[in-house]
Amino acid sequence: MVDFDLEQFLPYLLNQAAEASSLEFQQIYKDRYGMLRNEWRVLFHLGMLGQMTASAIGARAALHKTKISRAVAKLEARRFLTRNRDQHDRRIEHLCLTGAGRAAYNDLREVAQHYDNTLIKGFSDHDAKQLKMMLAKLAGRRL
Repeated sequence: MVDFDLEQFLPYLLNQAAEASSLEFQQIYKDRYGMLRNEWRVLFHLGMLGQMTASAIGARAALHKTKISRAVAKLEARRFLTRNRDQHDRRIEHLCLTGAGRAAYNDLREVAQHYDNTLIKGFSDHDAKQLKMMLAKLAGRRL
């Protein structure tokens, strides 16, 4: 029988790290704005990149279109975003943050930056940069 140490299994470690690092931040955006994770992700993509389609957000955030659709509907109901039909293709909707959405994004962006700094404070600058680079590589992205 081959020894297998679950505690050293990379997918297990990544999951444990993700859970430990995201739960506290998740509670912040839930308490402040009543948002779930997918709503936060949609809000942040629009806040960072400006007007986008749901398809573009889904591709960047690796979210299924039904999850994007639900998040968009909830953010629209809170008046955090607007939908505008494309003039040339009525099947396409352009999503854009409202003033309230922009304010929520700016608030949570500051909280996220502070939280990120708190998470990496135990690492040297070099190690923090390496960790982020390696995680991005595993996720299939480049930093």
